[in-house]
Amino acid sequence: MSDVEEAITRAHHEEWARMVAALTRRFGDLDIAEEAVAEAFATAVERWPADGVPPNPGAWLTTTANRKAIDRIRRENKRDDKHKEAQMLHDNTPPEPLGAIDDDRLRLIFTCCHPALAMQTRVALTLRMVGGLTVPEIARAFLVQATTMEQRITRAKAKIKAACIPYRIPSADDLPARVSGVLAVLFLVFNEGYLATGPGTDPVRHDLTSEAIRLTRLIRALLPEDGEVAGLLALMLLTEARRAARVSANGELVALDEQDRGAWDAALIAEGHRLVRERLAAAAAGAAPGRYQILAAINAVHTSAPDIRDTDWSQVLALYDQLIRLDPSPIIALNRAVAVAELDGPEVALATVNRLAEALASYHAYHATRADLLRRLGRSQQSRAAYNRAIELAGNTGETAYLTRRRDQLQ
Repeated sequence: MSDVEEAITRAHHEEWARMVAALTRRFGDLDIAEEAVAEAFATAVERWPADGVPPNPGAWLTTTANRKAIDRIRRENKRDDKHKEAQMLHDNTPPEPLGAIDDDRLRLIFTCCHPALAMQTRVALTLRMVGGLTVPEIARAFLVQATTMEQRITRAKAKIKAACIPYRIPSADDLPARVSGVLAVLFLVFNEGYLATGPGTDPVRHDLTSEAIRLTRLIRALLPEDGEVAGLLALMLLTEARRAARVSANGELVALDEQDRGAWDAALIAEGHRLVRERLAAAAAGAAPGRYQILAAINAVHTSAPDIRDTDWSQVLALYDQLIRLDPSPIIALNRAVAVAELDGPEVALATVNRLAEALASYHAYHATRADLLRRLGRSQQSRAAYNRAIELAGNTGETAYLTRRRDQLQ
């Protein structure tokens, strides 16, 4: 990758969400904001190789995007009110106080996660507008076709515009009812950064994981007593703590059992464990834990073990049993099977995994898990076929390299 390409990629990671959010606040239109920002990056791709990377790429892109947005408004000729257009051009009006925390990206998330939209639509729209993910990346996260996802996002933006959904952080009274959709979004944004799905992409996208953590911290400041907010933050911190150990020097993904635990971030683990202990105390007092709190507790068990052999798998399985009652999804069942394999053996786990075949046929982790269980049972030919299918479906080079190595080690 050339220096210019690297600068554009870095700017996209660092500036996309901020620019879309700022333009949405200024112009009040998601379509205009997204298109203008996309056009600004397209202009950078054309001009920076010849002109050089500007001293402040973010400022250059923001200025260009603002001009693109104004040009589009003028072309559409839908703004007859000259006073309003002048206000847009000069942007001298101070922003209205919109919430306890003044953050454009947080407001954008609450706009995209408005209850007028279906839950999956909220998540997809926010992954696009805030996370800057491409439509194919989002489609892979939802296991649907890219054309289907494109239509879903387009309809969502049209609905926001038609319903005049406000661009603001909800009032204190409305926050609790609105926060679950936002947490679902942030969880998926973090997961996309933790293990990117795009072909040819880096296995880990720190820009997405750090932004998800930043926004979750803001929501925790808004709702300090909300157990699921605390649980999600703990889950993110305990997962992010392992980032430095998750990719080898040659770019291969490193599985949990092979990671150098000395490279884990002790400060993030300590903070995550503290949050989990707080939620365990609340559960002991009668507050039933939610999905994110249980997932955080599972990660706390893993990060408490100094060695993979010290993992308390019975505790992990008990937590998964609790989780599956709340969320009986096939992916949770697949993850639970990994714990079953450690306690009851790979054959018992394989029977569980095989029952998920129809639901997870296009999910690479299903085939990777099945390949590993077949390997442990000595069924090398079937394991190789499962690895081949997992490699075919894998989303990034790091994961492909790991799966290929595991396949090639088969006897």
